[in-house]
Amino acid sequence: MGAATTRRRLVADGLALTLDLAGLGGAWVTIRFSDTGSGSLSRVLMTALATTRAVTSLPEEAEGDDSFSWTGRLPEGMRELRLTPLARERPFRLRTLMIQRRSRIALAVRALRRDPVTAARALYWRSLGLKVRGRGLLLAALHHRAKTGYGAWIARFDTLTAADRDRIGAEIAGWEAEGRAPPLISVLMPVHDPAPRVLEAALRSVRAQLYPHWELCIVDDASTDPAIPRLLARHAATESRIRVIRRPQNGHIARATNDALALATGSHVAFLDHDDELAESALYHVAVAIRTDPELVLIYSDEDKIDARGRRFAPHFKSDFDRELLYGQNYINHLTVMPTARVRELGGLRPGFEGSQDHDLLLRATAGVAPARIGHIPRVLYHWRAAGGSGTFSDRALAQSEAARLRALSEIAARSGATAARGPHGFNRLVRPMPEPAPRVSVVIPTRDRAELLEVVLEGLFRATDYPDIEVVVVDNGSVEPRTRTLFARYAADPRLRIVAVPGAFNFSDLSNRGAAAATGPVLLFLNNDVEIIEAGWLRELVSIALDPEIGAVGAKLLYPDGTLQHGGIVLGIGGVAGHSHLGLPDADSGYFARMVLAQEVSAVTGACLAMRASVFAEVGGFDGARLAVAFNDVDLCLRVRAAGYRIVWTPYARLVHHESKSRGAEDTPEKRARFEAEVRVMQERWGPQLRADPYYNPNLSRAAAHFRL
Repeated sequence: MGAATTRRRLVADGLALTLDLAGLGGAWVTIRFSDTGSGSLSRVLMTALATTRAVTSLPEEAEGDDSFSWTGRLPEGMRELRLTPLARERPFRLRTLMIQRRSRIALAVRALRRDPVTAARALYWRSLGLKVRGRGLLLAALHHRAKTGYGAWIARFDTLTAADRDRIGAEIAGWEAEGRAPPLISVLMPVHDPAPRVLEAALRSVRAQLYPHWELCIVDDASTDPAIPRLLARHAATESRIRVIRRPQNGHIARATNDALALATGSHVAFLDHDDELAESALYHVAVAIRTDPELVLIYSDEDKIDARGRRFAPHFKSDFDRELLYGQNYINHLTVMPTARVRELGGLRPGFEGSQDHDLLLRATAGVAPARIGHIPRVLYHWRAAGGSGTFSDRALAQSEAARLRALSEIAARSGATAARGPHGFNRLVRPMPEPAPRVSVVIPTRDRAELLEVVLEGLFRATDYPDIEVVVVDNGSVEPRTRTLFARYAADPRLRIVAVPGAFNFSDLSNRGAAAATGPVLLFLNNDVEIIEAGWLRELVSIALDPEIGAVGAKLLYPDGTLQHGGIVLGIGGVAGHSHLGLPDADSGYFARMVLAQEVSAVTGACLAMRASVFAEVGGFDGARLAVAFNDVDLCLRVRAAGYRIVWTPYARLVHHESKSRGAEDTPEKRARFEAEVRVMQERWGPQLRADPYYNPNLSRAAAHFRL
């Protein structure tokens, strides 16, 4: 560290490692470390612990080749650096750790390279003697990352080196030396008249696997091109792990896949279309997942597309298991791996569901299964061919595929009294039942004056909302304006509205808790006073979801007045704590792989419009009025709801307009900024690992903003 190099010992503390860094408080440094086998996917939470017991997250960034770095100013009173595994099942393998002091000149050069405009502003304010402002801008410039193109991402993070292959080979050899046979993976491939060149590429992608314990079970579904059986026979003759049979007549993809399933002798089966390709490390990563957790009933990976020249594009970086999203679309798709016995128990693929046979199988396979038994590998292990003329089954009859997908969901939905409907772009929509009579909804609205806003939301609730039993609890935080008194007087005789006076300093959490305590309905809806109702059925949608016993909270699609998206769910880790998904997207835009037109699970939803059962709210203790008065109280509440075992759902079928922060204002005073920074620290101390590993946001995507970009 500095001009003289010194060594300090890492100390094990359970699964974590700590390093004494006393005396480095306030120093500008770069921390670099290597995590062998990480594939540049973060497996570590790096935090700085100060003598004041404050905990500061140090969000590293991937540099490629299993290396990571963080550059910034260590907190005052620095006591130790702590490296904690983000998940028990994904331990890190620290190879090197280096901390280097940085000079002002080196920092300025680095910042100018990353973000010249922000860096120049930092230097300007520093030259005027405004150190705090200059320091903040310098940090912003140092941590700025431009959008990465997919080709550059592949070169940096998804290209195996000779050392990578050697490491993988040595690891597999170590498994074999244990005396416990590595899992045999049976790759199922139905074949019907693909272009011979793409079939050849598919076969070679299996034969090139770094993991050797596989068999390829091929069923030729009565191909009419004589080149196909010749090609298959040639590969089977030179590779004993390839087994081929031919059907006497075409039975379509479900029957052909089931025949391949009958050939399988492996513990697990993987599904591969006849014109797609596997990444060379695909089955190795699957084997790692199986060895890590043999109880998994489903394993899936990220994927991309390849064109006629084999060029990769359109990567799909998926979330961990999302039951709600799977109802709407088959986001799991490729690569899919399941225990062989489980697929046979389910009866394999069902004839009659061609075009959506995979979606049907996944819906049946995951019904009633705990998310912990479904594993997601956040790596691109499957290349889906998008070239024309490839002969993919699902491309032949789009209308038939949509009908099959809807029928598959209808069977699952019927078990809970729900129904399946056609959603936007032909996707599914699950419509949950509403009891009769509909339960009372207590709408809790904290407010202080701004009667022109409150009047709009009250009119929308009482006149423009198609719901029979609404109680509004307005929590008045010391309103004094005559227009507000006039508005309250207008509703004085209306039993649907009650005013609860709570004077004093603004504390959104406390005001909301007071309103909930005064509510009489079994469903609570926390609503900002600057929300505008634009659709009649929005509340029925929220309540129908909130009544599902598996679901703890539900949020709506909120738009800015200009029609762009304000809230599409909350993503953890954005900007250090959390941020809104797809912020600023036009309302008509479907978002990343249609995420903004499909109901889905999220880690949190905004308290500006949050519905939940009163019993769940009481179970988790309500909002934290002591330490999270204004910011992040909704995120904290949702994380406690999830910790209690409930799911959080965001729905696009409840749309409202949110005039964000019009009544409260921005965080633009020293007092507000200090309070906000304190609430950031509370969230990082309380939820650090969760903030770094949002299960619904792929770790390959940028945490600078929740725009689902690299």
